[in-house]
Amino acid sequence: MLAPDKHLLAPDNNPAPGVAAWHLLALETIRRPSGGLLSATSSDRGKKRDSAGTEFSKPRLLLYTPPVLALDDFTRDVTMKGRDLATIDAVEKVLLQHDYVADRVLATVVFLSLKLGKPLLLEGEAGVGKTQVAKTLAEVLDAPLIRLQCYEGLDVNNTIYEWNYTRQLLHIRMLEAQSCDIDASVERDLFGEEYLIKRPLLQAIELSAGGQAPVLLIDELDRADEEFEAFLLELLSDFQITIPEIGTMRAARPPVVVITSNRTREIHDALKRRCIYHWIDYPTLEKEYSIVNLKVPGASALLAGQLVHFVQELRRLDLYKLPGVAETLDWAEALVTLDARELELPVVEETLGLLLKYQDDFEAVRKGQVERILSSAQTRATERMLQPPPVSCA
Repeated sequence: MLAPDKHLLAPDNNPAPGVAAWHLLALETIRRPSGGLLSATSSDRGKKRDSAGTEFSKPRLLLYTPPVLALDDFTRDVTMKGRDLATIDAVEKVLLQHDYVADRVLATVVFLSLKLGKPLLLEGEAGVGKTQVAKTLAEVLDAPLIRLQCYEGLDVNNTIYEWNYTRQLLHIRMLEAQSCDIDASVERDLFGEEYLIKRPLLQAIELSAGGQAPVLLIDELDRADEEFEAFLLELLSDFQITIPEIGTMRAARPPVVVITSNRTREIHDALKRRCIYHWIDYPTLEKEYSIVNLKVPGASALLAGQLVHFVQELRRLDLYKLPGVAETLDWAEALVTLDARELELPVVEETLGLLLKYQDDFEAVRKGQVERILSSAQTRATERMLQPPPVSCA
């Protein structure tokens, strides 16, 4: 985090008593743990004094010299935890070791995101494993995971920072009760780091100062307002955040950024240009079988094959909400809990609510579709015994 040495304060054009009469204009010197330097230069001419006799100068340009960070340095930092991510095959293998089945294309975009230090934008239907990519990367890199869950009405106060106005006011009241004058030093301290409430985006910038790049998950961006995307542009392009009262804070090492969207609305082109884009579709039959084997090891081979065939057939219907991988895993765990060794009509009808979440879909499947889909799944699972696809590694 930025560590200020000396603050420069100047009164407002229309000074008034209290905090509002002062604005923090610049920092004389701010040193960064990573070696970068932010400084405010000023001349000896035009020095003034406030009512308390404190001398200040009108600050000029804020100069920031960031530490030199080559892409090779960032790659070494990503692999320093003993994880060999030097090739696409290695990425595919290490994800599988953490129970995430990734195809070649997904492994490629993850590899490029780590190698180039660019954010990864994942779009797809709900429940196909977009969020899990970020969680798995945090495990692979042994890095902290910072999650920002998006929703309508999200703004800078909920995502970047806000001042702890209650604590500032209490501090002022305490000083007034002690008959203390609110001078320049008090005004300066009121906008110090101890009064700053750090939200997820600022936390991601701050954590990188320790040399460890965190994994920043911005989940379901499409749920947030379009205006919120403008807040992200500075972060995604330069990995920095500007706080007017303090200055510009820049990440010592770029965080690994994963953005997900269910595509309930289109993401703006300006944000997409800063990311590596990938669409995650519903998994193939073989891939979904592998996922069930990894995540629900208690399911027998026959049961796993039948339920995967059943879900694949279900996705061919004209439903409002098709079941995702998350629903498949929930259903598999429920069947194992019920000691089912294979799919039978009674247990399918009783547990259909784990796959379908809308009444219209539920009724459409129950009326004449369940028997047909179950019969087809049982036949296909018997005729074709599935095997998890091998994952090659260099």
